[in-house]
Formats: sequence, C-alpha cells, structure tokens
Amino acid sequence: MQRIKSLYIILFVTLILASCKDGQKADQDTNAKGIVSTFYFIRHAEKDRSDPENTDPELNQRGLGRAMHWAEILKDVELDVIYTTDYERTSMTAAPTAVKKELDVKYYEPQNVNIEQFKTDNLGKKVLVVGHSNTTPEFVNKMIGEDLYYEMDDNDNGSLFIVQLANGQATSQKIHINCNCPKER
Repeated sequence: MQRIKSLYIILFVTLILASCKDGQKADQDTNAKGIVSTFYFIRHAEKDRSDPENTDPELNQRGLGRAMHWAEILKDVELDVIYTTDYERTSMTAAPTAVKKELDVKYYEPQNVNIEQFKTDNLGKKVLVVGHSNTTPEFVNKMIGEDLYYEMDDNDNGSLFIVQLANGQATSQKIHINCNCPKER
C-alpha cells in the first residue's frame, strides 16, 4: 500500500512539473509572438540629374531639403537601425536621420537580402530602409509576403511605406508626404 502511495505521489509531482514546464513554454511562445517589428521604407530623395552619364549622383538642392524633412518626420520614432544601399543618393537621404539619431548606417544589397534573416535580425526593432524606385516596393512586398506595391514613379520621392510584423502577421500602409523643399533653379 505504501508503495502504491509513493507511485501516486511521484506520478502527481511529475504531472505538476510537466504542466509547469508547458506553462512556461506557452508563456515564452506568447511573448515571442507579442514582439512587434516596424519598418519604415523610403526611396532616396531627389537626385542631381545634370549629368546623365553619372550612375551615382548626389542629391540636388531639393533632395537635400527632403532628406532633412525625413529626419524631421522621423524625429519621434525611436529607430534602432538604418539601412541604405551603397549609393550617394541613398546615403545622403539617410544621413540627416542617422546624425539626429546617432546611428551608424548599414549597407545592404537589395538583390541579396535574405528576407527571413532580415526579419530575424531586426526582431522587435524599428528600422529605416532607404532604397530606390524599384527596390523599395519590391522589398516591402517581400516583407509582407504579397505583391501589393509596384515600382514607384520616377518623380515619387515622398512615399513612406510602413510595415509592421506582429504575431506572425504583416500589415502595411503607404503614405505620401509632401515636402515644401526648395525647387531646383
């Protein structure tokens, strides 16, 4: 009889411990699912078009103004990281925001981005990504897992795409922000 009681006690304690571990795992899974990652995608600001042969132009005066405007728009966003392609126009667009946020810029190659790794590397972060008229919508589409956005018009330097990843779900929105930046002469 004593032996049966001991077996019941051992079984009872084992069940309690097992349920505690399952409860802890469920809590950990819930916390991981509750993490929100937010990505802000923009295209570079207006570039200098005075030399059609230049494949890596800097920003023109209006573009410099827009870059400063982006920094002002994002001033209240607690960014963790800024990514940009390795071009003058994208780097210059990101620079005012990077300076204000005291962040180093990381370079990426759009054609070589592993989306799942990018999501994992930036889990729970707020991220600014500066790209181009073709790469920005393509990157957003890969992040959300659907073809919702198309190549941007060459004059569109004011679109902001916001992607949030939470609970295994992606949401996105596109906002156009006007800039009262000085026009080129």
